[in-house]
Amino acid sequence: MADPVIRVHEAGIRFKRNRRSRRSFKDLFAGRKRRARANEFWALREVSFDVRQGEAIGVVGRNGQGKSTLLKLVAEVILPDEGTVSVQGGVAPLIEITGGFVDDLTVRENVFLTAGLHGMSKAEIAQRFDEIIDFAEIGDFLDTPYKHLSSGMKVRIAFAVISRLEEPIILVDEVLAVGDKGFREKCYTRIEELLAGGRTLFFVSHNEKDLRRFCTRGLYLDKGALVLDGPIDDVLDRYNADYGA
Repeated sequence: MADPVIRVHEAGIRFKRNRRSRRSFKDLFAGRKRRARANEFWALREVSFDVRQGEAIGVVGRNGQGKSTLLKLVAEVILPDEGTVSVQGGVAPLIEITGGFVDDLTVRENVFLTAGLHGMSKAEIAQRFDEIIDFAEIGDFLDTPYKHLSSGMKVRIAFAVISRLEEPIILVDEVLAVGDKGFREKCYTRIEELLAGGRTLFFVSHNEKDLRRFCTRGLYLDKGALVLDGPIDDVLDRYNADYGA
């Protein structure tokens, strides 16, 4: 079998409840298995799995159970406090509604900035610019500051840019729930095209129908732990059994 494009091994991420709290010098040398202090909690703990190219993974769980944190670890936006996360190849993340856009820049400027930060050359962006804008259906707002767009319009332009990147791994959080039904279906058709082209997908959603549509495998997270890694139907059945859906 091909080597994994994503390998997560006993990964854990710890957050502070109180922003003012400080970690002591002793904490720097504490064992990796030490318990969290009273002002800390583990968003994820001892999570391990491998992903191979072309897999479509649905991340399942209640709110606050570590789903978005897991995507941020894979995107390498945050680093684990314990364990390792290894990603082979680039990542196209649509994790938050901002998509890395800058409020005071115009839509046009943000397209060039965001795509450029993800490795596209200025010539490549110019070549695909009309395609991006047409997909987002936002041509009347090219010179409007990003901060003046509605939430739905922000999703449109963010998805239009991210889905045109050539990165082999795509991360999609629940931001598409903000968009209208027609545009959401347009995005979903684009995701299916990317999967048909061999991309790897991480998809977070509370919509069971969408998870079954795109994903063949599921990761069920509960209280920061990986409860089940298996076929998406089995994972959803277990989740529904646990929480009475």
